[in-house]
Amino acid sequence: MDSQDKISVRNLNFYYGQVRRVTNVTIDIKANQVIGIIGPSGCGKSTFLRTLNRMNDLILGARVEGMVLLDGEDIYDPEVDVVDVRRRVGMVFQKSNPFPKSIYENVAYGLRIGGVREKDFIAERVEKSLRDAALWEEVKDRLDDNAMRLSGGQQQRLCIARALAIEPEVLLMDEPASALDPTATLKVEELIQELKKKYTIIIVTHNMQQAARISDFTAFFMLGELVEFDETKQMFTKPQKKITEEYITGRFG
Repeated sequence: MDSQDKISVRNLNFYYGQVRRVTNVTIDIKANQVIGIIGPSGCGKSTFLRTLNRMNDLILGARVEGMVLLDGEDIYDPEVDVVDVRRRVGMVFQKSNPFPKSIYENVAYGLRIGGVREKDFIAERVEKSLRDAALWEEVKDRLDDNAMRLSGGQQQRLCIARALAIEPEVLLMDEPASALDPTATLKVEELIQELKKKYTIIIVTHNMQQAARISDFTAFFMLGELVEFDETKQMFTKPQKKITEEYITGRFG
């Protein structure tokens, strides 16, 4: 890895029990880039994504070999604080999952469980996070409303704001727009382009056009293996491997 690499993965294998789902992945991800992860269903995209903040630790029988370096430090080192890893590497899921609380309390949640009590500080961070998630203008007059009353697209941006409130360095997104209509999807894509100024973003998407539009680099996975990783423009115009070309042009998958 070089000094610009935010995350470096080395010879990563991931197992559910005896079944290997991610095989010998090595990849370097630079800061302030959007990395798109593509590949057919069941190819290990989401499993790989969750290795980057140890979310898979929650699964019985999960086991990792290899290293995931965050700013040069292996997040799987026994001395590493997992809670701190998940603070630094935030996650936004495929299905928006706001809590059945107010809009304000959804964003404040991570701060409160982190022990923050100062009301003014929380209020400032809630507003900043909602602004960063391009939602503030839409909800600033109804912060006490139940978040479940927001539209699907607004709920997803609220979940992004909730992830941003604890000031992560990396944002993992697992198909964040797959349940959204085209207008809401466009807002999320525009938001991702804005957020990369401050964060490193790694996004799993099944949508080829979306990967081409928003990612700086693209990683193509097949059967748990990283087949190809390159600048997105290169991958979509002149991939190195025939199987990558076949997938991108829709011949399978």
